Amino acid sequence: MLTGSCHCGSARWTFAGDPGSATACNCTLCRRYGALWAYDYEGQRIGISGPTSAYARGGKNDPTLEILFCPSCGCVLCWRGLRLEANGRRRMAVNLRLASPEAVADLPIDHFDGLDTFEDLPPDGRCVRDLWF
Repeated sequence: MLTGSCHCGSARWTFAGDPGSATACNCTLCRRYGALWAYDYEGQRIGISGPTSAYARGGKNDPTLEILFCPSCGCVLCWRGLRLEANGRRRMAVNLRLASPEAVADLPIDHFDGLDTFEDLPPDGRCVRDLWF
């Protein structure tokens, strides 16, 4: 079980099982947050606890996802899709930068071009420990 918490410790996430890899995205939001994401679905392998506030991203009348963050210290906890997928599940991702470095250091990085092409980029062999500093 992976765990992560905000800086003040009020808000937390859990991720059951192996996340596989961490995604580094360069979209307008992710590059500002500097987050590394691990994906699953709401109510399945991801658990969120503690107080959160939300920022909805997308069109004013049609937001596509929300970013949950700690209302006290401002750390980004996760994102949550606002539309159900065809299978009725809601996609989520937790911010792996809130986990202890040793717990996620060996996860490979998947680079995703969320800015221009919305496609995965070729792997470069780096893992989370290569991006900590």
